Amino acid sequence: MRRLAILSFHGCPVARLGEKDTGGMNVYVLQLARELARQGTNVDVFTRYHDPNDPKVVQLEEGARVIHLKAGPIDAAKEDLFDFIPEFLGELYAFQRSEDTTYDLVHSHYWLSGRVGMTLSQKWDVPHVTTFHTLAKTKLRARVGEREPMRRVNVESLVMQNVDAIVVSTEEEKQDVVHLYDAVPRKVSVVPAGVDLDLFEPIEKPIAREALGIREKRVILYVGRIERLKGIEILLRSAALVEDIADMRVLIVGGHPENDTEQDRLRALTAELGLQDVVTFTGAVEQAELPNYYNAADAFVLPSHSESFGLAALEAMACGTPVVASRVGGLKTFIDSGETGYLVPWRCPEPFAQRLEMLLANPELKNAMGTAARAKALKMGWGHTADRMLECYSGLSCDSWESVAGD
Repeated sequence: MRRLAILSFHGCPVARLGEKDTGGMNVYVLQLARELARQGTNVDVFTRYHDPNDPKVVQLEEGARVIHLKAGPIDAAKEDLFDFIPEFLGELYAFQRSEDTTYDLVHSHYWLSGRVGMTLSQKWDVPHVTTFHTLAKTKLRARVGEREPMRRVNVESLVMQNVDAIVVSTEEEKQDVVHLYDAVPRKVSVVPAGVDLDLFEPIEKPIAREALGIREKRVILYVGRIERLKGIEILLRSAALVEDIADMRVLIVGGHPENDTEQDRLRALTAELGLQDVVTFTGAVEQAELPNYYNAADAFVLPSHSESFGLAALEAMACGTPVVASRVGGLKTFIDSGETGYLVPWRCPEPFAQRLEMLLANPELKNAMGTAARAKALKMGWGHTADRMLECYSGLSCDSWESVAGD
């Protein structure tokens, strides 16, 4: 049976979502590992410890597990993690020796993991596939004032030149990889992310709201990391422009309530806009709780400056909730503007407020868009993503990974 090493150095797939440095990539790695195991591939996901109480090995599924390795202090900042790659590699080699295990392919996620993957691919003499999820040069172009270390740019370029295959979520991301980093086009495969259709499904709105203790008649939702690139300020200013906020609740799900300078800034803005009785910052929640939030909402809003895919928007759609989002990156590939929600080409509050008022004032429109959103999401389960990924792996190996998937 084929054995795959997935590298998610900085982002543990079983970490609490919505906190700093946890988000769509964590979900992607978790769901891909589970689905590949269901289709007959043994999967080990290597990540660094994110919590001192983490067990060394976490079983995700029969044939899929997460292995935690030491790599610097648990509370080390992401910008310092590159220096702990040698420790991570040493721990990984020790674990491999302890189990006398070999791997047939390495799939790295994010630039830090990509650098690890380069070393493992050479040492083990196996193909290396990488997925970046976000790119430094793309982020720098997306918003004035965005900062990224030059080391990241250089490592992304180095990995792209040495890797056997690059997996991206959209054609637009492929163009960025090719034109901004001079990657070889034939190395790049477009494999859209998926959604967990068993977890994210419609629930009666009154039931979802009762579970969350929501009494307001109109609910607007954001789910994701709390950072400027996500455009949460646009959402808050949009909510302030909605004509009647007397019976409205805005939920901001994600982040940590303490020691978060961006959340502090957003809370101050909330008070400045007179929305302190309307907006709730929930902090991070467990993924199993998210369906209640998505189903409680009349609209999900994602006003990002940049999104390589936008998994939270697809999760909302799977729950039958229309999405109002920026017309950027991967969001353009699965949100059909005017059918499953709205894509807004301008990063300013007025057009977002206009679309929100249309949905809040027209229950029939909202319900029709929600039904269409669910139908679109049904075509994008993780099984389809795993099938495409196995095709990519097969193209790099003498033996077929696809035949494993068909067992």
